[in-house]
Amino acid sequence: MSEKMSLKHIRALVVDDSAYSRRLISNTLNSIKHVEVVGTAYNGQEAITMAIRLKPNFITLDLEMPEMDGFTFLRWLMHNQPTPVIIISSEGSEENILKALDIGAVDFIVKPTRKISPELSFIQDTLVEKLTTIRNLKIDKVTARMSSPRIQRVQTKTVIPSASQSPFDLVAIGASTGGPPALQTILTRLPANFPSAIAVVQHMPPSFTRFFAERLNESCELDVKEAEEGDEVRSGRILIAPGGMNMAFKRYNAIVRVTLGPQREEDKFVPSVNAMMESSSTVYGGRTLGVLLTGMGDDGKIGMKAIKQMEGKTIAESEDTAIVFGMPAEAIKEGVVDHILGLGEITDKILSLCIGNNS
Repeated sequence: MSEKMSLKHIRALVVDDSAYSRRLISNTLNSIKHVEVVGTAYNGQEAITMAIRLKPNFITLDLEMPEMDGFTFLRWLMHNQPTPVIIISSEGSEENILKALDIGAVDFIVKPTRKISPELSFIQDTLVEKLTTIRNLKIDKVTARMSSPRIQRVQTKTVIPSASQSPFDLVAIGASTGGPPALQTILTRLPANFPSAIAVVQHMPPSFTRFFAERLNESCELDVKEAEEGDEVRSGRILIAPGGMNMAFKRYNAIVRVTLGPQREEDKFVPSVNAMMESSSTVYGGRTLGVLLTGMGDDGKIGMKAIKQMEGKTIAESEDTAIVFGMPAEAIKEGVVDHILGLGEITDKILSLCIGNNS
């Protein structure tokens, strides 16, 4: 399935052990123009049978189900019949949902409760929005990323200049849909003596960013943590913007620290890539390197423009590898991107720019 999902007809399979959730999700999907729910399944085993028979081109998947859970089904699906999957799972499933993204799910929605409740209707608007993204997704990009060898921690003795010798004090990275595995690919290749500080905005709700930072910390040579008010921004550290808060920076003489704030009126997503990059351009000027990865919408376009206006450098992920080419495409169309690169090339470019080859 290498072509884009048809804009005219989406055949959806709903997999959930809750009859209420199956009905709610099915009704939501059926209410969307050109979307048809062709089947529902109670568990992973039933889902395999229906996937083979019905050939859906979109699946919503619960993770905690009897007999065969969502993980087992997802592994089978991505190996045998790759299909775009959105996880719809319960609160408290952060670690499991991040694991599912590693296996091949492209996005997720969190149910507000494990119990049958009218509150579940909150997912309807979110599901419609995310399905809009999935319409333009090419599943072969997901499977290609999964088939690539997992990059292990970089063991390097390369002598890299200290932060004061690097042309860039901060690498500011933004990502959304498809971002977690892309960020892992980039960040796990950076050596422990990388000379610049790194700040990351990944569109995620509160609590997920802490789990995401902890998982990255296990596989990165650099220290990774969810940013807190007053954290020092320094080389050797990767700071992940917390879900539900904007991350910005403030200089105190020679030290720069994190400041956290609420969503601004102009922000569609929070944490906002624009807010972080605009702040970095103000504090660091031309010593900011902006990197914009896969994601829906245009968050990051204004931030990349701010970096360019201060004579910093910018990188955007190319259409060849971006799971969703929305955010990078908007920055490219704005004319504020210096380098357009596939995911596998971005780390090498970051390294070459930050060790003094500012070209």
